[in-house]
Amino acid sequence: MPAYVNSPSDPASRPGAMKILVVGGYGVGKTTLVGAISEIEPLTTEADVTEASTDQDRTAGTEAKATTTVALDFGRITLLRHGLQLLLFGAPGQPRFWFMWDDLATGALGAVVMADTRRLADCFPIVEYCERLRLPFVVAVNEFDGSFPYLAEEVRDALALTERVPIRTCDAREPASVQAVLITLAEHALALHRAQRPLTH
Repeated sequence: MPAYVNSPSDPASRPGAMKILVVGGYGVGKTTLVGAISEIEPLTTEADVTEASTDQDRTAGTEAKATTTVALDFGRITLLRHGLQLLLFGAPGQPRFWFMWDDLATGALGAVVMADTRRLADCFPIVEYCERLRLPFVVAVNEFDGSFPYLAEEVRDALALTERVPIRTCDAREPASVQAVLITLAEHALALHRAQRPLTH
């Protein structure tokens, strides 16, 4: 069951504040997505990519990327139509930082799993992670310039996803595109939550 952010010691403890995990492989656009939509100055923990780190990280296809997230990205967006405030926590994509994911996922309503069709294999451990936690998620296919535009059902087949998992294409640089992904996730997660809630008499 999703946990709402309502701890008295939490600065986000107000009605309608919900935590969203943004996760994906290295260089897939998580920091860009959070920065594009956040209504506050996003908190980022970017560090320069060094020769030493390239020996540990899977950087194929992202050779031009000069920085990487080493802890988290944080942003906030209010969906007025839904009366929700979403707190966005972007997780680091490199496997050596995955030990942070459990803390970042704690209390999350759901997750945006970002995908690059040129490197779909990066999504497999991330999808497995969300499924193991029973964390509702949507797959957001970030349409990079020059990438081949696969159909949603082709992505679904490639990742062996059920029909229940929403898949959306997006441009992580465009606020309207990112907002559509977040609305899809919020509606999907809340629908699952209501379906699992026991009936009361």
